[in-house]
Amino acid sequence: MSETTTLMNADRAFPRLPTLSQAARLLALLGLAWGALVPNHTLAAEDKPLRVGISPVFPPMAFKQNKELAGVEVDLARGFGERLGRPVVFVPLPWEDQIAALNANQIDIIMSSMSITPARGHVVAFTRPYFVLGQMALIRRDDRGRYALGFPQPLPGVVGVIKATTGEFLVQREFAKTKRKVFAKPEDAVSALKKKKIDLFISDSTLVWYLAGIHSGEGLSNVPMLLSEEPLGWAVRRGDEALLKAANDFIDRSVRDGSLVKVFRRWGATGE
Repeated sequence: MSETTTLMNADRAFPRLPTLSQAARLLALLGLAWGALVPNHTLAAEDKPLRVGISPVFPPMAFKQNKELAGVEVDLARGFGERLGRPVVFVPLPWEDQIAALNANQIDIIMSSMSITPARGHVVAFTRPYFVLGQMALIRRDDRGRYALGFPQPLPGVVGVIKATTGEFLVQREFAKTKRKVFAKPEDAVSALKKKKIDLFISDSTLVWYLAGIHSGEGLSNVPMLLSEEPLGWAVRRGDEALLKAANDFIDRSVRDGSLVKVFRRWGATGE
């Protein structure tokens, strides 16, 4: 394609993220297939803490609110610990250190809005998906006209991404000729966007919806189309089949009884 050709027709290439009710039905179906892949082991009764790896820089999934951990993942982790009868100890870690910490036995489970990818699946064991999101762009509202027909190739200007996330990988893969700037924290990318040091910020749709909402008065907005669709899962060490089974059971129960939907809606993580 030429440099001015859009990546794809927006309606076909970037389907809207399912509504929460649609996502719940999708996850229920995925659970049936996923369950066939998980050995039927049970978790022995334990009272030792459940060490949860979390990167609290991705609101509304996991972040600091008044110096306390908050968000979707925090609520779900506490519910999971209660279900197991184990106290939860959160272990805040830089995002890029999560998998290494898990495999070094410094934590028991990663509950931090991690997309299930084949590469990660080689080094950790993922639960069944519990939510489906996509990569989305945060922009200055004045630039909305640039994306009326989709995302041009290459993307204009400089794109901000968070290090070692699926957003960074997507930009590397799909927009190889685009200039990138890597940030450690979303708030640093937002600051750079407002100061016109970058031209858009690509990250998880849950984060972009949140940022677009709280920075609307400062001239920021999201592009209402997705660059991908990705299932989220929790990760445990490969071979820890008991904890994997327990986590899958918790997800299944939470989908069936509606508590998963309530947590996502409580934190405004659905874009609805």
